Amino acid sequence: MASSAKLETSQPPRVAAAPKPAKKVRLQTRGPGAPTNMVGTFAHILKNDGFLGIYSGLSAAMLRQITYSTTRFGIYEELKNHFTTPDSPPGLLTLLGMACASGFIGGFAGNPADVLNVRMQSDAALPPAQRRNYRHALHGLVTMTRTEGPASLFRGVWPNSTRAVLMTASQLASYDTFKGLCIEKAGMSDNLATHFTASFMAGFVATTVCSPVDVIKTRVMTASPAESRGQSILGLLRDICRKEGLAWAFRGWVPSFMRLGPHTIATFLFLEEHKKLYRLLKGISGDDKTKA
Repeated sequence: MASSAKLETSQPPRVAAAPKPAKKVRLQTRGPGAPTNMVGTFAHILKNDGFLGIYSGLSAAMLRQITYSTTRFGIYEELKNHFTTPDSPPGLLTLLGMACASGFIGGFAGNPADVLNVRMQSDAALPPAQRRNYRHALHGLVTMTRTEGPASLFRGVWPNSTRAVLMTASQLASYDTFKGLCIEKAGMSDNLATHFTASFMAGFVATTVCSPVDVIKTRVMTASPAESRGQSILGLLRDICRKEGLAWAFRGWVPSFMRLGPHTIATFLFLEEHKKLYRLLKGISGDDKTKA
C-alpha cells in the first residue's frame, strides 16, 4: 500500500517542482562567468534554452521517483508496520535506523535515473561539442550503456546512496518525529494543519542536512570520464574546498528548498490522505493505523 501511495502522490509534485532542480544543478555545476544566483540562473536558462529548458530532464525525474522514492517510502512504511504496534510507537533512534536502511536501498535503486536526471538538466550549460543530447530517459539509459558501459549507470552511487540515507532519515524520520511532537506536546490534532507543519519542518531539515552531499553527488555525476578518471570522492572534496572554500556546501540551497519544501509538504499531505482513505476502505480503525 505504501509503495502505491507514494507512486501516485509523488508524480504531481515532481512535475510542478521540475524547474527548481534544473536551476539547482546549474548553480552547483556553474563555471567561471556563469550566473551566481537563482534569479540570474533562471534568466540565463530562459534566454539560452527557452521555456522548456526549465523542464530539462523531466522524464528522468519521473523515472527517478518511480525507482528511488517508491522504494524508500515503501520499505520505510513496511519496516514501521513490522516492528511497531499501536501500543509501542517507534522512538527516534528506531525511526532513524529504519529510514537509513530504506534510504540506502532506494538510493541504489534510483541511481541510474538520478545520473540521467543530473546530466539532462546540466546538458545545455555545456559547450555544444560536449553535450550528450539525451532525448528522454530511455534514450539516455541505452546511450550510456552503449557508450560508457553499464557501470556508468552507477556513477556516483556512494555519494548518492549517502544522500539518500540522509534525505530519508531527515525527511521521513523527522516528519514522524515532528508530527508526534505536534500532537503530544503542542496538543494539536492529527489533521491537515499538523501534517502541513510537520512536513514543512521536515523539508527544511532535509534540505539543510543533504546540501553538502547533494553538491558532491552533482559534481560526480556531471563529470566526464576524463575528468573523473583517477579522482576519488575525497580528492574531489579537497579540490572543491581549496578552490571554493566552505561556501560550496550550501550552493544551490535556496532552489533546493524551493523544490524540496513544497514537494515534501505535498507528498506527505497526499500520503496522509491516501492512508486515511485506505484505512476507511479496509475498515481499519484509528487504533490500528500501523497496519496501513
